[in-house]
Amino acid sequence: MENLCQLCSSLGYLLLRSAEKFPTRTAVIYQGKSISYACLQQMANSLAAFLKEQGIGPGERVGLSCPNSPLFIVAYMGILQVGASVVPINLLLSPEEVVYILNDAEVKAVIYWSAAGVNMATLKDRIPSLNCLLVAGASGEKGLFSVEEVIGRPCPPVKIPSLNQVKDVAAILYTSGTTGQPKGAMLTHRNLLFNVNSIVNTLPLRQEDIFVAVLPLFHAFGATACMLVPLALGATIVALPRFSPEEVARTIKNVRATVFMGVPSMYFLLSQIPGEQRPDFSSLRFCISGGAPLPIEVMEKFEKQYGVLIYEGDGPTECSPVTAVNPVGGRRKPGSIGLPISGVEMKIVDETGKELPDGQIGEIIVRGENVMKGYLHREEETRQSFFGEYFRTGDLGYRDQDGYFFIVDRKKDMIIVNGLNVYPRMVEEVLYRHPAVAEAAVVGHPHPLHGEVPRAVLVLKPGMVVSRAEIIRFCRQYLGRHEVPVIVEFVSQLPKTPTGKILKKDLRKH
Repeated sequence: MENLCQLCSSLGYLLLRSAEKFPTRTAVIYQGKSISYACLQQMANSLAAFLKEQGIGPGERVGLSCPNSPLFIVAYMGILQVGASVVPINLLLSPEEVVYILNDAEVKAVIYWSAAGVNMATLKDRIPSLNCLLVAGASGEKGLFSVEEVIGRPCPPVKIPSLNQVKDVAAILYTSGTTGQPKGAMLTHRNLLFNVNSIVNTLPLRQEDIFVAVLPLFHAFGATACMLVPLALGATIVALPRFSPEEVARTIKNVRATVFMGVPSMYFLLSQIPGEQRPDFSSLRFCISGGAPLPIEVMEKFEKQYGVLIYEGDGPTECSPVTAVNPVGGRRKPGSIGLPISGVEMKIVDETGKELPDGQIGEIIVRGENVMKGYLHREEETRQSFFGEYFRTGDLGYRDQDGYFFIVDRKKDMIIVNGLNVYPRMVEEVLYRHPAVAEAAVVGHPHPLHGEVPRAVLVLKPGMVVSRAEIIRFCRQYLGRHEVPVIVEFVSQLPKTPTGKILKKDLRKH
């Protein structure tokens, strides 16, 4: 594909360009209904025209609270086409968290789905900057505009404002806030266009591809890889509002999907579908895993069951987000996040920012035009997040002699036992090898003598029973004495984000 940064002066042109090139192609399939590129653009244009009438334009911010659906894509692109910035809202957040984000971003309008997430109408008085609410799925409510009515009215084409790709912000994505309040990562039009371009140049994608979008589109991975990339290609997006292994399996079979992108917990649950109900995944060309470390046991079981290879990759929200992936069709290294994608540079450094030789563990840092402008209203935290032009990911890892990167853990998750480093992911990989263990998370637990000790929290497979002592004996076969969990707990489920990442901060509280 030609350079998107040159073809599109801003991200708002992405859908418009594909609608002009492929007007009759199917852009989105949702609940069995197909929407063409021309129709999708027409709805986005109507929304942009409405926002413009409300005085919203460049420099303004619009909140978006919506499950995966054509509406999310229409709203996202409509906001961009009027020159404003999108502020996607995690549907699982509490009202207090939503109020904080909307106030921090100083949104002028919010587009939301009445049946999912927080009822924005009840929060309006707590957000001084908010003067316009658009709701989908509800009618006749006083003071609210109907999204269905807005996008259904015919409008002449709205002229997309002239923007500065490098400086103007397309989206503000709030990080999960592992410490303190969440931070708004400001991603510019250049950041996102560059990352989409890099992904298209790195993966063997086609215009004919059919993407299953079950990763939340309010999340960086879902938005870039499952929405912006297929829109740039003129490919088809199959939008699923929530993850159910049976529904995903049915969808892949029925639409003959060719690309599936998910997080490790999705692959784990898909691999648990009983053999007699095993779905047909023969249409899939490949799968991509990101968002969290992919246990090798999970990868091997899924691939053996379905005959489709998973290529692991990675990238933080602040990098738009994809930074690395194992080469599809090339050499894969299980446990590795692969090689930097086109146009992205990665290094391993020590605490001072000095580059380390291959094989040594340090912090992974990233440079490229995909790296965020900074955190909204947080100049000092932005400054601390960089070594010069390189963004500090907070991931600890190493690069091997072939240039492949391996993440051993998050810097903040590392456990220090008697001054020795213990990397929870290494302990978790061992735990996943135990036949009774379905899911595992390892965190540090305060200890008066050793400083910290490893604490393992496990979910067992259905019908399996195992003792704490047996788990500890098993770990001793493969781990050093300081790495073996001292505390072992069994739970029915682990706390997770909407994308399936285990919330270790919640486990540390207990």
